[in-house]
Parts: sequence; structure tokens; C-alpha cells
Amino acid sequence: MNTNAMLEELKNFDTPSITNVVATYPASPLCLGLYNPWTENWYTDQSIRCMYPELGRRVGYAVTCVYGLPDPDFTRLSFGDVLEALEAAPGPTILVIQQKFPPEIAGKVGLAGGNMVSAMRAIGCVGMLSNGPSRDLDEVREMDFQYMLSGVTPGHGNMAVHAVNVPVSVAGMDVAPGELIHMDENGACKFPADQLEAVLNNVRALQQEESARMKALQAAKSAAELRAIFSGHAYGGDDDS
Repeated sequence: MNTNAMLEELKNFDTPSITNVVATYPASPLCLGLYNPWTENWYTDQSIRCMYPELGRRVGYAVTCVYGLPDPDFTRLSFGDVLEALEAAPGPTILVIQQKFPPEIAGKVGLAGGNMVSAMRAIGCVGMLSNGPSRDLDEVREMDFQYMLSGVTPGHGNMAVHAVNVPVSVAGMDVAPGELIHMDENGACKFPADQLEAVLNNVRALQQEESARMKALQAAKSAAELRAIFSGHAYGGDDDS
């Protein structure tokens, strides 16, 4: 399979399944163990949520930027530079915006909206993650573009791009440019792009394994039978849910 076909197939699996093979269960043969699951920041926390669960999953290469208040001593960058970075990256892309605004206004920055998303989508961007809010939910929904945000708010003041394609931290997930991001209504996780084929192979095998186990669990008639099913299945141990 070529890369685009593998990326498309990854959308057949939910984000928790991707986390399971990336790092969640390091003792499992199906887990790649790419990160220490607790000490490394490789998936998002509950501070952001999927705005359009009905639009489904997104997979793409991370392009990153930092936004904050205008700085008169630094005016080199603009949204045009963000668009150029999106265009230069392999597609599809997901834009990861770290918002660095003062606490008193951080919850009121409706950063991206219909105009910005229209431009991003035109050059292959399929979704955006940010640790702050954005706006224009009705317009963006119609574009089949996924938002994962802290929330929504209708306005903003002057703002500026502080950096493009630098390591960022959004909602407990550290992201470097070029990493792959998988996101759905459960949240998002990241992994190195060179692990794409391994992640896909392992999540295929995991889906087959878990489908068989869930079928057995749903057919069980007693706690003893359920215990036997769990004890015979090494993936995740007895506490896996």
C-alpha cells in the first residue's frame, strides 16, 4: 500500500485503538511501545473536545504554529506563513495551534473562523487542534473540516503569529512538525510518521483480536465465564475496558 492508502485506512479505527498500539499497553506484543504511556505527552487530555463528532475521524501530518498578542518588536510572521507551511508539508495536514494569550483573555479568543479555514482547506488541511477556542461553527461544519478545541467564542481582538513549525504543546500533547496525528470524538494522539505502516498493521490485528473477545464477552452468562475470557486474553490484562 502507498502512504495515502494507509492514511485513509487508519480512519477505519478509532483513536483509542490507535493509542493501544502506539503506547498504552507496552507489555503487549501488539503495542509498539513508542512512549512511556504516563510520562510522555503523546495524547490529548480532557481540556479540548471534538466540535463535530458526526464528521468522523481525521488523520494527517502535523503543521504547527503559535499565536499570541501582537508584539511590536516581532512582526516577521503572518497567517500567510502558516499557509505556506501547510502547502509545503505532505498531505493531508492537521494544523496544531498553541495559543499563548494572557489568562484574562485566553478563553475569549475566537481564533480561527470561516475565512481562515477556507484558506487552510484549499491546500489540503483537514482539521485543526488548539488549546483555545475558535468560532464560526456553522460555517466550518459545512466545509467538512474537523475542529478540536477548548470551546467556542464569537469574537477576538488583534492577534499575531509568533512561530511556525516549532514544537508545541496542546492539551497535554507535545507535537513536532511532521508527526502524524489521529483524532476523533475521543481526542487525539500522535506518533512518528515512519511508524505508519507498523501502527496500521498492529491496529488491524488488534481489531480482529478485540472483535472476537467482545463477541465472547457479550455471549457470556456468568461472572466466572467472563473471568475466564479475560484471563485468556493477555492484551491489557484483567482491567482492560
